[in-house]
Amino acid sequence: MTRDIGILFPELEKDLKPYTADFTTGILPYQDIVKLAQGGRISATVPVEDGQIQPASLDLRLGATAWRVRASFLPGKDSPVSSKIERLKMHQIDLTQPTVFEKGCVYIAEIMEELRLPADISGKSNPKSSTGRLDIFTRLIADGGTEFESVPEGYRGKLYLEIVPRTFSVLAQQGARLNQMRFVRGNPPPSDQKLDELQSLDAIVYSDADTPMAAIVNDGLWISVDLEGENGSAGNGIVGYRAKQHAPLIDLSRVNHYNPADFWEPLKSEAHSSLVLNPDDFYILMSRERIRIPPSFAASMVPYDPSVGEFRIHYAGFFDPGFGYGNNDVNGARAVLEVRSHEVPFLIEHGQGVGRLIYERLLGKPERLYGVNIGSNYQAQGLKLSKQFRPPNAA
Repeated sequence: MTRDIGILFPELEKDLKPYTADFTTGILPYQDIVKLAQGGRISATVPVEDGQIQPASLDLRLGATAWRVRASFLPGKDSPVSSKIERLKMHQIDLTQPTVFEKGCVYIAEIMEELRLPADISGKSNPKSSTGRLDIFTRLIADGGTEFESVPEGYRGKLYLEIVPRTFSVLAQQGARLNQMRFVRGNPPPSDQKLDELQSLDAIVYSDADTPMAAIVNDGLWISVDLEGENGSAGNGIVGYRAKQHAPLIDLSRVNHYNPADFWEPLKSEAHSSLVLNPDDFYILMSRERIRIPPSFAASMVPYDPSVGEFRIHYAGFFDPGFGYGNNDVNGARAVLEVRSHEVPFLIEHGQGVGRLIYERLLGKPERLYGVNIGSNYQAQGLKLSKQFRPPNAA
């Protein structure tokens, strides 16, 4: 693994210096990801498209080849992913043609993008929002990797994606974007003090009444679940969706296409404002709070915290700068929660804390913010299914 790439592109090293003398660590914003691509640090046989580059992340595309494998794996130190694929593969798949990824099966797909990172830049990956909302379990794997979803500083090589559809079988092909990667200089520490400052200066948590709510900050911003819905506990508002077990195939390339009723059972608010999670089921719920991510920050959700219960609340878990904020003209957006209980049925109740949002600073304000102007699908969202589905009222 090469760590002297900076010698090849000294002008790029200069361009990537922090914007502010106070910060030597942080997540790279949009314009610096552009420079990585222009400088050859991110390359692909089909050049990186501008639409792939988000305010603080890069959408990764599936390559031409995938494999059905017998088991999930990590390659291990100094070992290439290809050697494990060769050992565990069942058959090879041509992704230049639309291909069905069957529910419950494990696949490894090549990623189109390859990396030649500077010596002080690492990468972190996570599923995109639509991927998580379809219960497609994905994890990035790098050569020599000893953990999922990360590449070390100075990494040079190919990337692969583990794909496990858990609820729906899906149709995908080369170019599909299931994961995204953010690039990080150093290891910026999360700071509860900074969250308190953000809340006092420019509220990061709002209620449905468009008024700031008290932020509960303890090792991150705490998020609670909404099980009352817009009409309150006395009404019949929909508070979530439970996936149907035997649903049709979903073509990931289709947008605003499928009727939710064919795939989802709506969950309505009840007098006791609670819900028992069945470990065999997958749920879409939402946060009670409307959250905001200011332009100089990104955020990630802690997906599983046994201190609050035996369930996982998030697969996608990354919020770009400007989510629920825009140009300070959006008073927050709900966090949509992709929920699975572990092993046993578990009761959750309205207002119960279910997870933490960790805010991470950027090296500088991105030139592009999350929002409708760049085609973001979930700005100012409420309870919203993935982009493949028509709005329930329209359906």
